[in-house]
Amino acid sequence: MSADRAHLAQMQLRLPLKQETSRRAADLTVSESNALAAQALEDWPSEPGSIMALHGPAGCGKSHMAAAWVERVGAIALHGEEAGWCDPLELEGRCILLEEAEGADDEALFHLINLTQSGGGALLMVSRDPPSAWMTRLPDLKSRLNAIRTIAVEVPDDVILSAMLRRAFAARNIVPGEGVIDYLVRRIDRSAQSAEMIVDRLDMYHRPVTRVLARQVLEGDFTAGLS
Repeated sequence: MSADRAHLAQMQLRLPLKQETSRRAADLTVSESNALAAQALEDWPSEPGSIMALHGPAGCGKSHMAAAWVERVGAIALHGEEAGWCDPLELEGRCILLEEAEGADDEALFHLINLTQSGGGALLMVSRDPPSAWMTRLPDLKSRLNAIRTIAVEVPDDVILSAMLRRAFAARNIVPGEGVIDYLVRRIDRSAQSAEMIVDRLDMYHRPVTRVLARQVLEGDFTAGLS
């Protein structure tokens, strides 16, 4: 192994601890790609028994929007299969977030929808695909999914992707140089995962994050910034 590759391997093994990237309501950025969803969630639910679904590609920021909603209304947050593990008595009349909703068991999801509609709570489901596209073995569940109000969150635009990068840098206590964020926005995939990944790679070098370093890392120059 070359000295440069050995150095890089050592750096990968001792990545610094970072804060969790913020998903608070106060840090939510609204732009054209998520404006419809933000408006729909602004005062929702306005009546008991409401159900709504947010869907969009991986990394589009829908989970951040959902987390902001949980913070605002004090909802119970569940993920996929957890829908079948909870005591219905603890959920009745409550606001509930179900992330990765397409992964929930058919019967559990069916009962959760019925519980929400009859018990006066609210259910926000988050998934990549709209509920009408989910595979289900229960005809009654399929009809309920087809009737749910559905809002799409689009691929992040420049404003949202810039905000994702700023939050990722802030979580690592990095102040990027002038023009770095604009440079990255034009060159990385449009997702939260891509923003986190490129900031992690830049953080590995323990150097000031400049456009020069960003270009070298994006172009695969693994000796960038190494002494």
